[in-house]
Amino acid sequence: MDGLEIDGGKPLQGDIIISGAKNAALPLLCLGLISDAPLILENVPELADTISMEGLLRHLGVDVTREGEIVTMRGGARRYDAPYDLVRKMRASVLVLGPLLARYGEARVSLPGGCAIGTRPVDLHVRAMQGLGAVVELADGYIQARAPGGLSGGRVVFPMVSVGATENALMAAALAKGPSELVNVAREPEIIDLANCLNAMGARITGHGTGTISVEGVDELHGATHAVISDRIEAGTFAIAAAMTGGDLTLQRTRARTLDALLMVLRETGATVTETDDTIRVVANGRPVAADITTDPFPGFPTDLQAQFMAMMCIADGSSRISETIFENRFMHVPELLRMGADIQVDGGIAMVRGREFLTPAPVMATDLRASVSLVLAALTIEGESQISRIYHLDRGYSRLEEKLGNCGAQLRRIKAS
Repeated sequence: MDGLEIDGGKPLQGDIIISGAKNAALPLLCLGLISDAPLILENVPELADTISMEGLLRHLGVDVTREGEIVTMRGGARRYDAPYDLVRKMRASVLVLGPLLARYGEARVSLPGGCAIGTRPVDLHVRAMQGLGAVVELADGYIQARAPGGLSGGRVVFPMVSVGATENALMAAALAKGPSELVNVAREPEIIDLANCLNAMGARITGHGTGTISVEGVDELHGATHAVISDRIEAGTFAIAAAMTGGDLTLQRTRARTLDALLMVLRETGATVTETDDTIRVVANGRPVAADITTDPFPGFPTDLQAQFMAMMCIADGSSRISETIFENRFMHVPELLRMGADIQVDGGIAMVRGREFLTPAPVMATDLRASVSLVLAALTIEGESQISRIYHLDRGYSRLEEKLGNCGAQLRRIKAS
């Protein structure tokens, strides 16, 4: 497996263009199943996860072509079985469930795999499909669902907020017969982007971005051209990188309003943050000051930025308290940060971090996507050479990471596996 060698201790300075959002692109790609008409998606990042989803769609029968960051899909599905060999690579594969059921009345989707950061059960997806009239059972490692007469509108109340289940329900309700009301839904920008694309295809959706979404089902959807929103997690990662390396980065093609919780905390740590409609500039002002965070669904502090923020707190002035409320296994980066000299104590979902002025070089191993990049950020602050192994996780979520960091002064190189 590939690794990274990083010679750190240098401030990051320059401009970075933020790529399209992986977490928005994945459900949008699934809309290729929901209409025969061409759907053209622009600004689709070329990542391991998006390539995997494109492969799954091709298996299902969709004609998928990619030219750079433009993906065109047409023709709909010809089969309704998403096998384990394809789904195991990525948890987001379960998002084909709603479109297949809504359009074709049947789906057989393997229980998904992906990062080992928590159980992330599919029960909320199943409950949503049942609330729209589907018969669903779990058998032999598969979700087997059918709705021979089509889905019917209904009221789906989620017991807890789930981005993926909201996306599946939204796609399914778009073609259900009659009105649907989805209650206690996720409010993430990626949900809004999905609803906007569906509406461009002829859906009738209102309330996206609030806790309740209303959907008036339509008989069919047509084609559209839609640009994927920018990746707020990538932007947040680079914003933290600027603050913790003593840097000065301007992030282009991003929206500060999607990162309010992070930017507020970055200001608490002493960084200067300047915003425009489509840029964020982060300037460090010496060693970061310790600050506390608690992860929460949007608009709270993103769980996908918790590991990166912890890396910064490892070199902050003072002690910080980091509470993880979304995923139970999302402190897997802690043992590796300890190898770099960090002072962290974990008790359940709470990590107490005592900042140190310097970390030390060490060979470390990536465990999941966001943990991987937290180790990269930590290594960028360390004078000397650090090695990070198993960086295939990075390729799932960060487009051209080495190029973007290298253009801003980082010294890093990929070591190809033999």
